[in-house]
Order: sequence, then C-alpha cells, then structure tokens
Amino acid sequence: MKALRVLFAGALIFAAAQNFARAQSSDFPNHPIKLVVGFGAGGSTDVAARLIAQRMSEVLGQSILVENRTGASGLLAAEDVIKSPPDGYTLMMASQTVLAVAPKLYRKATIDPVKDFAPIVYCGASPLVLVVHPSFPAHTTAEMIAMAKAQPGKIIFGTGGVGTTPHIASEMFQFDAGIKMSHVPYRGEAGAINDLVAGQIPAMFANLSAVGGQLAGGTVRGLAVTSPQRAPSAPDIPTVAETLPGFAADTWFGIVAPAGTPRPVIDKLNAAARKALADPDTKKRYAEVGMTISGPGGSTPEELDTYIKAEIAKWAKVIDDARIQPMD
Repeated sequence: MKALRVLFAGALIFAAAQNFARAQSSDFPNHPIKLVVGFGAGGSTDVAARLIAQRMSEVLGQSILVENRTGASGLLAAEDVIKSPPDGYTLMMASQTVLAVAPKLYRKATIDPVKDFAPIVYCGASPLVLVVHPSFPAHTTAEMIAMAKAQPGKIIFGTGGVGTTPHIASEMFQFDAGIKMSHVPYRGEAGAINDLVAGQIPAMFANLSAVGGQLAGGTVRGLAVTSPQRAPSAPDIPTVAETLPGFAADTWFGIVAPAGTPRPVIDKLNAAARKALADPDTKKRYAEVGMTISGPGGSTPEELDTYIKAEIAKWAKVIDDARIQPMD
C-alpha cells in the first residue's frame, strides 16, 4: 500500500510538472529571446545568427537579440548557455567548432555536446576558402603545396582561433598534402582577415561568408574552397578536392537550447526557424554571403541530434589522424 502511495504521489508530481511546462510554453515567447554567439561580430557564426534572428523575430512576434560571447573557440558561450534556465529564452547559434571540435581539443572543456543541449534546427553551412594576400607568389593550391614542401614551416597562415573549423580543416589540409605550415590563431575571423588584407600574414583559412567582400574587392585572392563542389557564389575558385581528391570541410550552424527545454517550446522555435529559412529574402541573403541552407543536418530536432553525433565522431578521427594535441 505504501509503495502504491509513493507511485501515485510520483505520478501526480510528474503530471504537475508536465502541466507547468505546457502552461509555460503556451504563451511562449512573451519577452525577448537571446541568441548567443561564441565568436566575434563579423565572423561566419555571427553572420548566420543575425540573418536568421531578424526573420525569426518577425515570425514569433518577439525580438531575438544576438549576443557575442567570445573565448575558447565558443566554449565560454556554451558554458553560459547550459547554465541558463531551460525555458527557450536563451539559445545558442552553435557550429561544429563548438559541438564537435572544441570539446575534444580543450582539456578543460566542461560541456557534453550531446547531453547538455537540446537541438532545435540545422541552419545551413558555409564553405571555407583558402585565401592569400595578392602579393603571395602561389596562384594555385598545387603551387602552395610545392612551396610548403620546399620550405617546411615557413608559410604562415591565420585562422579565427584554435579549435575552429578553419583551424582543423587547415590541419587536415596539411596532413593530406604532406606539408607543414605555421599557424597563427586570432580571436575571431575579423582580426585575421584585417591582418591578411594589410599584409601582416600571407594566407588564411576563412569561412567564405566572412571574406566574400574582400574577395569581391580584390584585397585578397582565393586559391581554393573546401566544399566538395565549387561554391555558387564564387564559381571561379577551384576546390581543394581538385588538387587533393576527397578533401571536404565546411562550417555548419545550428540553433540549440539548454537540455531540459520543454518540447512544445522547441517545436515552436523549430517551426519559426524553418519558416525563416524558407523565406525567399533569407535564402537570397544567405546565398549572397556564400552560405547554403539545406544540408545533412535535416530540419527536425531529431535529425540535427543525429548529425551532431556523426560530426563528433568524424572530427574526432580527423584530430586523431592529424595528431593534433589537446590544449589547456
């Protein structure tokens, strides 16, 4: 009898919790939502966040405010998000840098990308591009590889930071090409791009969405994109795969919330994001910066969850194969 009373009490508590969650989500959202970006303004993740936030705000009838919180390849922002109330009002524009790469590269990483987040929606991807200063002697990927083989470690390249997708893709590039270059990490892509334009560094791996304006203006020169096919927004730039068959890497983006966020809230956010991504103006603006919207991450929370798990395994193998050492 006592056991039955305990079970009955537990059932009542569970039902009350469910009713509370439904009540909370029924009028969601009733105040502004924060969308956290773990990188500086002007980088690819920031661009992706601001493009979708504007349209989602219109769909939901509430402002979505983008907040930049930099540090440790997005891990500082991720830690802040998972400590926030799981009510749908604090979200994160995540990427494989934050969810699939940084947790393995940083010894002090405290997040569990599978357990600590509730996936909401896949938002698209940006191919990377190997860009050089106009004065750089090599004009093709093959010429750059030949230069690096002749002078191991002499070619300096920048990225938006240690553990970012451009960094790991560059390590994969060196591993596949059998070369060694010297990495200079920046606190975000914008600083690296500025130094490249100024001639302070000769080359860098960047997201196409972040450096498209410089390519169009001729202040940098593109050697190769890392997508399997040439990018529609930069069709004259060859792919790395045309020189190193099979090479492919890009930066994907997805909105996530703290684990425990009520499913009705997740569904409402997913529906708003999908409507925003289907908007012709959003599609046009994504295409203008070299981003694609559809992709392997699907459109449902479950599909994004499956994709995140696959990406964790994929990039762990890249890190292990290239013998990239974890850092503090």
